Amino acid sequence: MPIGGLTGWLLGRLRIAPRPRPRLELLERIALSPRQSLALVEAEGRRFLVATSQEGAPAFYPLDEPVRPAGSGHSATPISSSAAPVARVS
Repeated sequence: MPIGGLTGWLLGRLRIAPRPRPRLELLERIALSPRQSLALVEAEGRRFLVATSQEGAPAFYPLDEPVRPAGSGHSATPISSSAAPVARVS
């Protein structure tokens, strides 16, 4: 039995209009201490590690190589300790 009227029109509109993928997405966040945290953020297809602390503005570190999830049989791409932040936001 076909659905008619307003209900049918509404259901049809909901099926046609897919939600656009967000340009900015918080993938994961962990607290290192009450006032320090690390966040993995994806912005327009690129991933960044964002470090925050009480001492100052957050630092952004680009992760240029894809990181494989834990348990996939491969180790995660290491982040060099000598990597400099891309930007600091004040």
